[in-house]
Amino acid sequence: MLNLGTKLKELRKEKILTQQELAKSIDLSQSTISCWENGKRTPTVSALIKLCLLFNVSANYLLGLTDIRQRKVTKYSA
Repeated sequence: MLNLGTKLKELRKEKILTQQELAKSIDLSQSTISCWENGKRTPTVSALIKLCLLFNVSANYLLGLTDIRQRKVTKYSA
């Protein structure tokens, strides 16, 4: 399995986004994206959620717990 930084870079390139464009879309700096992709830092939980929503992948995929990209949408009723 690939690490988070490698997966993030792969997803970003598939969407044809620069680090700057990705950073802007989730309200962070380009240097933060670079640090994630190079394994120097890891995203916060809130940033991880934004990445999952943007790329339509599960947190488990980004964290390397599964190779299945697509996140499941589950509806809960009270």
